[in-house]
Amino acid sequence: MSTSFARALLLAACALFVTACPRPTRAPITKPEEALVPVSRSLELRDDGEPAALRAAIAQSVVWLRTRPVDQRFIYGDRQVTAGMLRAALERLHSRIRDGMSPGELSVQVLEEFEPLEAAGGEDGQVLFTGYYEPTLDASLTRTAEYSVPIHGLPQDLLEVPLEPFAERFAAERVFGRLDGRKVVPYWTRGEIRGGRLDGRGLELAWAKDPVALFFVEVQGSGRLRLPDGSERRIGYAASNGRPYRSIGSLLIQEGTIPRETMSMQALRSWLAANPAQCGRVLDFNESYVFFRYLEGPSEGSLGRPVTPGRSIATDARLFPKGGLAFIQTEHPVKRADGTVEWRPLTRFVLNQDTGGAIRGAGRVDVYWGPGPEAELAAGMMKQKGRLLFLVPRAVPVTAR
Repeated sequence: MSTSFARALLLAACALFVTACPRPTRAPITKPEEALVPVSRSLELRDDGEPAALRAAIAQSVVWLRTRPVDQRFIYGDRQVTAGMLRAALERLHSRIRDGMSPGELSVQVLEEFEPLEAAGGEDGQVLFTGYYEPTLDASLTRTAEYSVPIHGLPQDLLEVPLEPFAERFAAERVFGRLDGRKVVPYWTRGEIRGGRLDGRGLELAWAKDPVALFFVEVQGSGRLRLPDGSERRIGYAASNGRPYRSIGSLLIQEGTIPRETMSMQALRSWLAANPAQCGRVLDFNESYVFFRYLEGPSEGSLGRPVTPGRSIATDARLFPKGGLAFIQTEHPVKRADGTVEWRPLTRFVLNQDTGGAIRGAGRVDVYWGPGPEAELAAGMMKQKGRLLFLVPRAVPVTAR
């Protein structure tokens, strides 16, 4: 905590408005050293979430960091921070967060330990925010006439090869996979697997009713199976087939089927439901295919730790520090009582705990929303511009000065 009244006033002022030099126009970012730059424009670090959820998310990053070598280095723009430094800063912040804290009080605590850098953004210098969630899928543990779409576990002949040192930053191609220095050798495509290439090998974890619903579980990376007896089981990402992710939404936009301005997950679902004869062709456009495993606990991100609704984000793991503390400013949809949707500000501290095949570059963020209809709404509709800051541990925390 603060040791002098003067320092507390200084921190309070810093917590509310962070200012630095203007951001220059940039080409697409390919190096982590270029992904974070000095903060551009004033930004109020005002958290609109529950402190308890932030504590929970920080705790998961701390648990993961304890598994890393203490001297492992994380790149924050032109700075480097060891796993030991990042863990210690997060542990101190975790110990100070309490229920009922005001946004200003929380910002003071954060900025005692951390200072902000800003994501350089995409080609337009901005950051695009989307959302993902934990869907529920009707399924059966045995195949029936109603449940006939296989949910595959990991094949034994799926090959992974080590990447060259540091190549995971630039070459790893996964869909919500762990970027752990290995890469999948390209396996059967989605169309080939749907055509029966894996039949008869006993790889089925369960059987889904709807192939489109299963496809969207793949895109989200995890989900809940709702079984005929009413019970539920969670499944999560085990591996992909090593094929690049291709957006079926982009395909239908290019074909003129759905206008770009109205494209959403809900629009995709509606179109596929109305055009069942086209489903196979459209789904197979995305050659990437996800293999699952059963989860005993909550949905996990690419760190192998549970993700926290509204507090965990996915970014490009080649560019941004895994497990790091960040701050986002964008909008999210909320359904009104009359069924219409309004957009409200979303400004909060989050933890970088996931990644994804479609989340590429310094201008992309995916926000995890958890399960339920409200989460599905946010995941399906979010495609908002905004700002992303990463909080880098101070060389000397304010409390130690």
